[in-house]
Amino acid sequence: MELWMIFAIIIGIIFFLWLFFTFIPIGLWISAVAANVKIRIGTLIGMKLRRVTPVRIVIPQIKAVKAGLDLSINKLEAHYLAGGNVDRVVNALIAAQRAQINLEFERAAAIDLAGRDVLEAVQMSVNPKVIETPAISAIAKNGIELIAKAKVTVRANIDRLIGGAGELTVIARVGEGVVSTIGSSESHEAVLENPDTISRIVLEKGLEAGTAFEILSIDIADIDVGRNIGAQLQTDQAEADKRIAQAKAEERRAMAVAVEQEMRASVQEMRAKVVEAEAEVPKAMATALREGKLGVMDYYNMMNVISDTQMRNSIAGSDEQKRPEHEG
Repeated sequence: MELWMIFAIIIGIIFFLWLFFTFIPIGLWISAVAANVKIRIGTLIGMKLRRVTPVRIVIPQIKAVKAGLDLSINKLEAHYLAGGNVDRVVNALIAAQRAQINLEFERAAAIDLAGRDVLEAVQMSVNPKVIETPAISAIAKNGIELIAKAKVTVRANIDRLIGGAGELTVIARVGEGVVSTIGSSESHEAVLENPDTISRIVLEKGLEAGTAFEILSIDIADIDVGRNIGAQLQTDQAEADKRIAQAKAEERRAMAVAVEQEMRASVQEMRAKVVEAEAEVPKAMATALREGKLGVMDYYNMMNVISDTQMRNSIAGSDEQKRPEHEG
């Protein structure tokens, strides 16, 4: 046999072995067998053909068997193909078993596919979580603002994880309950004296309905006195009333000015008519003289009467001006 043929055979054997160990996870199969997990080489090859990463299925299966869980490879592979996190689901099942929580694989897989962290939910069922609300501003009946912060201790309700509301809904409902309770108080002093009243009333409203949690307690962590909203509202109302009164006064002044201007225009118009009428008097007298309807003596007598009237008016005016001086 020639040398090049021997070399080609060696290269072929090496390529075959590389392809064999790459496509068939022998090491993973040995690990599964050593952990007493019953899985065949053909099953691992089938996973490769279905584009499933065998290590993502076999390792969780090994953990489940060691924990005493009876999970089939087909269920784990189906959950993986559906886009779920197999390792997280198996860890959640192990944690639930240790905590004596009844959690089936189908429900855990459904919770995981719904987008919730099933392992965190199991941990919250064992170890409740404390949620702190942001600063909540509320106003008592006497108009004083109170700013409160509450700490809500919740425990995950696994039965309501699918379709149940999250933490934001719990925070919003607690905030609404705090605002309603403070708003129904007669004074802010009563709230400051008994802040536990808020916790008791809010807790009795059953705020966990429709959520994925069970509220264990609501504690008022901090409460401060804010602004005097009632006095501020009264001040704003007084300022608004003042502006309205000023606007009405300005409206009346404008109407008075308009009436005065209208009267002045009427007086000027009347004066113009009087001047126009006075201008016609000499013309009428001249016409009467020409036509013989008015004699010369009649004219002089009329002028004497006019002069006498003007003199009397001037004397009367001077007397009225001097009278206050004598009285003083």
